[in-house]
Amino acid sequence: MRSISILVADDEEEIATLISIHLEKEGYQVRTVSDGEEAVRAVESQVFDLLILDIMMPKMDGYEVTRRIREHHNMPIIFLSAKTSDFDKVQGLVIGADDYMIKPFAPIELVARVNAQLRRFMKLNQPKADTNQKTCVEYGGMVISPEERTVTLYGKCIELTPKEFDILYLLASHPKKVFNVENIFQQVWGEAYLEGGNTVMVHIRTLRKKLEEDKHKTKWIKTVWGVGYTFNG
Repeated sequence: MRSISILVADDEEEIATLISIHLEKEGYQVRTVSDGEEAVRAVESQVFDLLILDIMMPKMDGYEVTRRIREHHNMPIIFLSAKTSDFDKVQGLVIGADDYMIKPFAPIELVARVNAQLRRFMKLNQPKADTNQKTCVEYGGMVISPEERTVTLYGKCIELTPKEFDILYLLASHPKKVFNVENIFQQVWGEAYLEGGNTVMVHIRTLRKKLEEDKHKTKWIKTVWGVGYTFNG
């Protein structure tokens, strides 16, 4: 069985070394790079199961690295940054990161988050044994393919981040069922709900924009005030 490989991109050598030590104790193979361009080249030349990216790096920041990687790759990405504002966290999650940790951090918490992201990602990518399972969800002009992880709306391909896709597929697979933010977070992020409410709301807000609800005058995702969200199929 292939060892799980993790890329750590951080221009602070001490931090990269600290992360490597703790991840290697867990049995992971770790490669470190010190700038954004090197991170992109590493992903193009080697298979990684998870990335840990600093935001402020030389040559290319973590946001741009994530944009480029998301064009062709779907592994979990964790941002590790000294940026503490809600705007920075939201921007990172919207661009395509799966988690965001603030420096200084507790190595044991980082390892726990790495383990959680890997468990969730590997579970989602296991082959389905049930051949009778419905492969596509279709409502009106929307077609959602879980096998290809694609969404088309009136014939137009909609580009979604992994988390946006997972939220949409969860809701659309259970039309009219109301999910609260805690339940959405637990099922999509695959970990215990702590303070994920704002994260869920941000993803749903950007998802609605990408589905062009205002343009098509269709509320695909309906807010049930005081309860949660439901797919209005």
